[in-house]
Amino acid sequence: MESILLPLIFLFQFSSILLIASAYTLPDKYFINCGSETDINSVDRVFTGDLNSGSVSFTKGSSQVLDSNQVAGQASTTIYQTARVFRQPSSYEFEISNTSITYLVRLHFFAFLSTTNLSTAVFDVSISEFSLLRNFTLRNSANAPTTKEFLFNITPGKFVIYFVPQVSSFAFVNAIEVFPAPESFIPDTALHITSSGSNGNYYKKIVSKVLYTIHRINVGGHTLTEENDTLWRNWVPDDSYLYNSNTAKNATYTGKLNYMGRVNEYTAPGFVYQTSKQMNIVVGSPSNNFNITWNFRVSKNTSHFVRIHFCDTVSPSLNVLTFNLFIAAKFRKEINTYDEADQLIQLAEPFYFDFVVDSDDSGILNISVGPNAKSELENTAFLNGLEIMEIMKKSVSEVPVINNGTKKGLVLVVVVSVLGGGSTHSRVPEKSIDGSNSLNLGLKVPFGEIQFATKNFDSKLVIGKGGFGTVYKGILRNGVKVAVKRSQPGSGQGLSEFQTEIMVLSKIHNRHLVSLIGYCDERSEMILVYEFMEKGTLKDHLYDSKFPCLSWKQRLEICVGAARGPPDHDQTHVSTAVKGTFGYLDPEYFRTQRLTDKSDVYSFGVVLLEVLCARPAIDPSLPRDQVNLADWGKLCKNKGCLEDIVDPLIKDQINPISLKKFAETFEKCLQEDSSDRPTMGDVLWDLEYALQLQQSPTKREPHEDSATDASNVLTLPNVRRVPSLGESIVVEDSVVNSDSLNISESEVFSQLRIANAR
Repeated sequence: MESILLPLIFLFQFSSILLIASAYTLPDKYFINCGSETDINSVDRVFTGDLNSGSVSFTKGSSQVLDSNQVAGQASTTIYQTARVFRQPSSYEFEISNTSITYLVRLHFFAFLSTTNLSTAVFDVSISEFSLLRNFTLRNSANAPTTKEFLFNITPGKFVIYFVPQVSSFAFVNAIEVFPAPESFIPDTALHITSSGSNGNYYKKIVSKVLYTIHRINVGGHTLTEENDTLWRNWVPDDSYLYNSNTAKNATYTGKLNYMGRVNEYTAPGFVYQTSKQMNIVVGSPSNNFNITWNFRVSKNTSHFVRIHFCDTVSPSLNVLTFNLFIAAKFRKEINTYDEADQLIQLAEPFYFDFVVDSDDSGILNISVGPNAKSELENTAFLNGLEIMEIMKKSVSEVPVINNGTKKGLVLVVVVSVLGGGSTHSRVPEKSIDGSNSLNLGLKVPFGEIQFATKNFDSKLVIGKGGFGTVYKGILRNGVKVAVKRSQPGSGQGLSEFQTEIMVLSKIHNRHLVSLIGYCDERSEMILVYEFMEKGTLKDHLYDSKFPCLSWKQRLEICVGAARGPPDHDQTHVSTAVKGTFGYLDPEYFRTQRLTDKSDVYSFGVVLLEVLCARPAIDPSLPRDQVNLADWGKLCKNKGCLEDIVDPLIKDQINPISLKKFAETFEKCLQEDSSDRPTMGDVLWDLEYALQLQQSPTKREPHEDSATDASNVLTLPNVRRVPSLGESIVVEDSVVNSDSLNISESEVFSQLRIANAR
């Protein structure tokens, strides 16, 4: 009887897998070749030029075409020869007709050589309630294509992907894939491994989450590209993730794989299951009882969906192999390959396990396999493949405003970093803005007063548009002139950021910084009211020929005044979500995702260069090596040709030793390693020194001022050189406020944040 049932069971299982596999066919949409009217054939699918696609709509941005000087081989796939470029919030819109199922969404990016330096782009990508990419840039991409993959459930109707440039930057994309995955591709529940291990609880509603692929590993094998994968995925070798390479050896199986049960060719390609890492047993060695361990970088304190692939090509017969699987050093699972693969009927049958694993604050997730004493095969364990996907959290409260007309879309709030006392977020109540006393600071301005001051937001009173929204000139009933910054829906600044800005600026009272007069949070509004600056911004006087040129002495005084705006010494630095202007942002942030007081020092160093050179921090119209002012300024300083980039209107005014000291100051501020940068106290001291050197009648080298002849030593102001005490300064726009252009230091004001946004 048993001999009859076994073939029947085999036939039933084989028929089931055929039904599962046959129920899914490779889709023919959506595959979009962005910035082109040409359709491209690429690995069994056609990428339709977005200009030709009748089923996909998008915001009309400019298109970029591969430069004729592009080095051969840099863009081996033709979808990377064009790009759609957006200089305002924009979107691609897809019509989804299928039932609610899991979709794979891939975004392709490549900074090819073109008239626009695509590697300088900084932007966000979002969908509905989820931010997929934040402050995304290809600046350090090693000039190679980059693909970002996400999996999530999409309901029938319109599906929109938003591209939002950072202020002074732009967004782009080369190609987009949006297509349904096989049924039950991602489970709705999986065993949950927390920081304390597993107590048998399950993580639920996985399919309602957004999964971001961060690792897809072909263990024991080579790189697999889309040509080698049934769903056009990329798999990378595991060798660089091994904790100890001596513990493992590669193994390859050349026989036929036996897909059974829930596993089919779309779960993972055969190449993954035909290669593995096995324990590197040394015959006769007394120390063969070890584990093979892989370490993977993941997001800190975040849940991750983990799929681990196995295929027993090791055992000589059925039901003889048992080994251990360890996850995050907190969980152990005993694996019997016979039982785990639904009681193997034959060897070489692929199977896998799904888990949701919570990472700790180390940012490292380790996976290990090792021997189990119960196994008939001694000291044997293996692994074939691994996938790790971050479970993303909802992070977008409002969708960006998309304008297809002539009006320029409003982009995200301009913030490089902010000041404050301790963790501002922990002190500011997180509640809706409904007119209630959410911030009890005595700074609330009634909405009616703001309507009166701006003549109900008269468009004739608009003096600028910034990332946060529109800025109006206004006059309060008491005659005070103000700049009113009003948020627009979709500006990108949320309630917590708005409240943080109020808390921070309400604490700053310094004659060198623009003052916050008040705020309004009635009727779901987010409005900030600043003192009004009559004479425009510092940048107006540096770049705009309509304004008189500032002398070098005046510029030094402005820099000194700005450097004197750190908060009280008992306050510490606070960094909120960065939506900063590229060119000012600390390069260390891109590696650490963390801002410090030394990040502000870097930003201030860029401002110093702007003052010296009278040009923006980023200027895409210049040759590639000159686009980024910080990089260009340091290069010229090192080459000894700094004079060539000094503002020609003031070149003859500058005392050479003052310029030398000023150059040393900005160079120290712009060090790549934040630990090498000075404190703001040191920067202030150096700027005071440069100002004194400029005013010195005797042109002496700085090192001579420390000579034994005390009579020749310059007398400096009473400035103490102190260690960093949470000092923080960012000048996004410095402002000149005087009744005459014969500006003295006491008449110079600089603002920490935007007053007259541009």
